[in-house]
Amino acid sequence: MIKTQAIAILMLLTFTNVIASGTTTVKNIKSTDMDTLELTQEWDKTFPQSDKVEHSKITFHNRYGITLAADLYKPKNTQGHLAAIAVSGPYGAVKEQVSGRYAQTLAERGFLAIAFDPSFYGESGGTPRYLTSPEISTEDFSAAVDYLTTRDDVDPERIGILGICGWGGFALNAAANDPRIKATVTSTMYDMSRVNANGYFDTMSADDRYKLREQLNEQRTEDYRNGSYERNGGVVDPVPEDAPLFVRQYHDYYKTARGYHRRSPNSNEGISKTSSLAFINMPLLSYIGEIRNAVLMIHGAEAHSRYFSEDAYKRLTGDNKELLIIPEANHVDLYDNLDMIPFDKIDEFFKKHINR
Repeated sequence: MIKTQAIAILMLLTFTNVIASGTTTVKNIKSTDMDTLELTQEWDKTFPQSDKVEHSKITFHNRYGITLAADLYKPKNTQGHLAAIAVSGPYGAVKEQVSGRYAQTLAERGFLAIAFDPSFYGESGGTPRYLTSPEISTEDFSAAVDYLTTRDDVDPERIGILGICGWGGFALNAAANDPRIKATVTSTMYDMSRVNANGYFDTMSADDRYKLREQLNEQRTEDYRNGSYERNGGVVDPVPEDAPLFVRQYHDYYKTARGYHRRSPNSNEGISKTSSLAFINMPLLSYIGEIRNAVLMIHGAEAHSRYFSEDAYKRLTGDNKELLIIPEANHVDLYDNLDMIPFDKIDEFFKKHINR
């Protein structure tokens, strides 16, 4: 057995070396190879601008060659190498909504923070539009780390990430795969693989899942025939009388002046319907038990999604993992309710674990 394992490892290392030093050359990806994005320069966020923070627009690329757009928030009158945080989410939202609010607040507390639009929507590049992917959405977090490590004002040994809602799951997946991420915070986390494959509260059977696959693959046929991708419609509007409470809560954020944004899929026509197929087939959180760096998971006590964080937390190992349940908070309270979002705790956690 030991001999077999040694041979397998040798073969893997040999294959890796052939890729790295063989006769086939892969062109290095540079910023000039990426699509040029036209970024909105006006302040068009769903939250007020802070006078304690410098704001600028930046771009970076992932290893699929997709250019991502981000807002960079930096505390004013700072020098030297700062600790940095990359923020994204919720699923179907844009950086002008929740992630920007988190990033700006972290900058007020001394961090350099970026809030980025995921690949395929918002101001970021990528085609087809309004697609999500367990692989690429996870990759976007590591691409943000790539960018931050190259900045002269960032300490590459002090980088963390923060994911909200569906992007909490992507953040955990990234942390499992990328040891450069020294600390991870999730807020009101969704496991997008679990909810797509099993439905809310795991109510779907294998037969239900098969029927869903049939429907989604029929949609693939229609999309191919039409040359476009049908979208899922975003947050339902108007809300049906028999809709669950959490659907009403989503509507209260995404479809009202509180959180509406013209580039947000959730506020408008949504994500492509067939994006669900990849999540059904590819469990996101398979290796989160191997995360060695620190993790803080935050969820509302009254959130319909609370079970996602509680169950994921049980799979984490080590003594540097925490679960914080916020009394009386629902899912979207942790989007923008400053009386509910525990920024003091988030600040303390990041400073403890990425300043070591």
